[in-house]
Amino acid sequence: MTGPLNGIRIIDLTAMVSGPLATMMLADQGAEVIKVENPSGGDFTRSAANRQGNVSASFLNNNRNKKSVALNLKEPAGREALLKLVATADVFVQNFRPGVIDRMGLGEDELRKVAPNLIMVSISGFGDTGPFAQRPVYDPLIQALSGLATVQAGTDERRPQLVRTILPDKLTGVVAAQAITAALFARERSGEGQHVRLSMLDAIIAFLWSSDMGSQTFVQGELPQQAAASFQDLIYQTTTGYVTIAVQNDREWQALIRAVNRPEWAEDPRFLTAELRQKNIDARLDLIQSVIKTDSAEHWLARLAKESVPCAPVLTRTEVLNHPQVQANDLLVEYNHPQAGSIRQTRAPARFSASPTQPLQGAPALGQNTAALLAACGYSADDIQTLIDSGVAGMPGLPE
Repeated sequence: MTGPLNGIRIIDLTAMVSGPLATMMLADQGAEVIKVENPSGGDFTRSAANRQGNVSASFLNNNRNKKSVALNLKEPAGREALLKLVATADVFVQNFRPGVIDRMGLGEDELRKVAPNLIMVSISGFGDTGPFAQRPVYDPLIQALSGLATVQAGTDERRPQLVRTILPDKLTGVVAAQAITAALFARERSGEGQHVRLSMLDAIIAFLWSSDMGSQTFVQGELPQQAAASFQDLIYQTTTGYVTIAVQNDREWQALIRAVNRPEWAEDPRFLTAELRQKNIDARLDLIQSVIKTDSAEHWLARLAKESVPCAPVLTRTEVLNHPQVQANDLLVEYNHPQAGSIRQTRAPARFSASPTQPLQGAPALGQNTAALLAACGYSADDIQTLIDSGVAGMPGLPE
């Protein structure tokens, strides 16, 4: 792979979504990512539902452009092989519970003996210390503890709701990828590696603060309950489907009035300013809905677009594939995977002018690159076969 991270080697011990997504983003940008998995099954998402050719969509969509080495790290010979790989690497990423990597004999001190300038990255669920640090973690737990589920409900008084996508997992992956590139940049200047630590909980709370923690921003004696601005989403039903309309400033409000032909709204004292329109949001949204429901989505989208009112159709996941804007962006890529057959994915969203977009390489089979990468570390063919026969290393799943 070519790209801005070409020449960077990453050893990836992560599983599930947050870590694999982070390293896949870096692989998409040209880094060589070596995914190290247990020979007896590998990353749990390999066995997830929604499969084709015995490969899960979840594994495919978080592990493309990587190589796979299967090593049993409970065995001394497996750890020795991993350390030989680490000695050639720039970055080491893991997302075991705090303390596990040290008990495995692969803590920072051990890694720096073979790679003094290594960037080590530790991703946790709740953090390295504290009462929840050693607890098992899944996305809904972070949504609950971070306050995201209450934000999604709209107010502290309503039943909390989960976001219907694993936002904490995926956002943590994005934060981790950015932190890794920042650490690489710092090493270019100083020559020194460092240990990057982040948790899903920290990533989500920081994420919420930019827009959802206004009541908690100003330090005071008693924090108010968070009141809802409105219990209504900016989704409007038409005779043929749903649309979204979002207006903020006076110009957009006047444009909406023209689009729906309701000049009397311009004189309504409840809506004369942006502040008043926010204060009376439920009444405003009710009025808009009462008009929008009288005609088709196509009709209203054309009228709204003509007046430059911010609007869009509400699409199903399948409808997204064929929308003209998505197609114009050349975002979706179809290619053949050796096991799964024809698959569809997105390209990396960021495009670099100095690095032409490369063809995607499908997620690797378990142990696909074991032999080649161990050979590059000095293992003979007999040594590799001995590791495979003893169960320390995994058989390559596909020709390399």
